Amino acid sequence: MLLHDDRLLPAEPVTRGIARRLYAGVRDLPIISPHGHTDPRWFAEDKPFPDPATLFVKPDHYIFRMLYSQGIKLEQLGIARKDGGEIEGDPRQIWRLFASNWHLFRGTPTRLWFEHAAFSIFGITERLSAESADRIYDRIAEQLEQDAMRPRALFERFKIEAIATTEGALDPLKWHDMIRESGWGGKVVTAYRPDSVVDPEFEGFRDNLDQFGELTGEDVGSWTGYLEAHRKRRGYFIERGATSSDHGHATARTANLSPAECEKLFAKILKGKFSAEDADVFRGQMLTEMAKMSLDDGLVLQIHPGSYRNHNPHLFEQFGRDMGSDIPRGMDYVSALKPLLDAVGNERGLTVIAFTLDETSYSRELAPLAGHYPALKLGPGWWFLDAPEAMLRFRELTTETAGFYNTVGFNDDTRAYLSIPARHDVARRMDCHYLAKLVAEHRLDEDEAAEVAHDLAYRLAKEAYRL
Repeated sequence: MLLHDDRLLPAEPVTRGIARRLYAGVRDLPIISPHGHTDPRWFAEDKPFPDPATLFVKPDHYIFRMLYSQGIKLEQLGIARKDGGEIEGDPRQIWRLFASNWHLFRGTPTRLWFEHAAFSIFGITERLSAESADRIYDRIAEQLEQDAMRPRALFERFKIEAIATTEGALDPLKWHDMIRESGWGGKVVTAYRPDSVVDPEFEGFRDNLDQFGELTGEDVGSWTGYLEAHRKRRGYFIERGATSSDHGHATARTANLSPAECEKLFAKILKGKFSAEDADVFRGQMLTEMAKMSLDDGLVLQIHPGSYRNHNPHLFEQFGRDMGSDIPRGMDYVSALKPLLDAVGNERGLTVIAFTLDETSYSRELAPLAGHYPALKLGPGWWFLDAPEAMLRFRELTTETAGFYNTVGFNDDTRAYLSIPARHDVARRMDCHYLAKLVAEHRLDEDEAAEVAHDLAYRLAKEAYRL
């Protein structure tokens, strides 16, 4: 299981040579990880990771969704049930099950990420299989006991300059406070994710609102008080390093209603007498409200629409959210984003980053929009689109209209800590792959391509997210 130096670079010799030179200039750049879902508790407590299964299998929905698709129950992988039901508690058994099904990941980005981590971090050179499972488990487990494998030491080893976690609006952010009070120099910031108090269809929404009011001391039973509660909560997050907000709505819909219309709609939401259409309009209005707040407090606004979340009700009822059953669906961005762009799209001090799970919208909608509106930038491919071929398609479909500089570089959007260097390495290789092709076709000079490669790997993310 040796990693080839030319992996993911073009096969054609001349183009590959160009890509090698470009990649050599960016491979060792620091990592800016401006959006993700690593646990801030890891960095606050800096405790050793307990075992290989807890490190690699349990937190990674890329892994357990594939295993589930082949009939393996989440209980067998040690995933906790909401009802406290029995699960596999032996991490070695979980690992053996994972290893015996490693063939399922052939050709997937998960294989790239895992093998990169296994080789570069733990020095493992044999392929994972049922036969090698225990040897690899023991080697990883032995190294996890070393101080060099603690979260903060790995942060420095990975050359992470800054990383953003994502917390809900009701989170007390105690782990971020602990990180700051520890005196450690690693830059770990939060991001404001208000879905639980913005989405009327979110489970426990009314109780969440009550807690929101208690946290902020505002009357969230009134429209003005509700908005003020968000302003206060955003300020609380900003004090703990937040530079962005993140919104995982079902659609890209935005709205720009009058104050009277907002108050009328909010009253329906509070009474619980709203339709699915009302809920979608309310979420859309809140995207515009958040954009307006960003003009005041400077938070970058991220929109992550296009996922049919919790598509499998059986898993949702037994295990809760984020169990690998979010499914992409098509989106309309031209009409959906127009109310927000009408309101703030020409603001040069605002950054709105739009993501998509619908590749068909790149060249038709999102690249033209980002190539026009000063406030709008195009985020990289995320879940389902953070694979090598999808990264290449992203550049091919967006560059002709949006260029490189209306995009924001790369973010890893992951819970799997040890995959972060691998994900950034894949992105850097694929960008160099694309740029080398432009140079080989005499569409770009190599010195220009080298500058673009650096910007895509480092500068654009750092500047767009104000890190």
